[in-house]
Amino acid sequence: MLRRLQRILKHRWVDERDLRKAIPPDLVVRLASRVTASERRHSGEVRIYAEAGLPLSYLWRDARPRERAVAMFGKLRMWDTEHNNGVLIYLLLAERAIEIVADRGLARKVEAGEWQRIVAGMGSAFREGRFEDGLTQALSEVSALLVQHFPLAEGEVRPNELPDEPVLG
Repeated sequence: MLRRLQRILKHRWVDERDLRKAIPPDLVVRLASRVTASERRHSGEVRIYAEAGLPLSYLWRDARPRERAVAMFGKLRMWDTEHNNGVLIYLLLAERAIEIVADRGLARKVEAGEWQRIVAGMGSAFREGRFEDGLTQALSEVSALLVQHFPLAEGEVRPNELPDEPVLG
């Protein structure tokens, strides 16, 4: 019970200001631009979702960050892409947790170790306070996987199925 209370306090301590400090409005604009550029090269959809702490309902039942990332994947309609190749990059500041959730079309083509490697690179950058570098590198690596497995044909233009702006929850 004490551990749960400590976790709740930690999640309530980290707030919107901490999130805006890690990912300020100008970075949100740059990341949206990078997502847009990425999606011109493949048929996938990439979203970034970051939040300071988990909602209290998740904390009371001792839910892990992965559960929240999967829930947000659904809430953001990532599963609703034409080729089932959406990817969510999820950040939880209170626990310094990073999750990548890939839809089944891409997940069956990429081994778990590849996702873990991308997360490890982001974690390294984030520990040094380099949020933009970590997110940019992860976006680049996720984009490379999408280009490899779901490239656009020469001259092909596809409609943007989901917004490109990162979501700060």
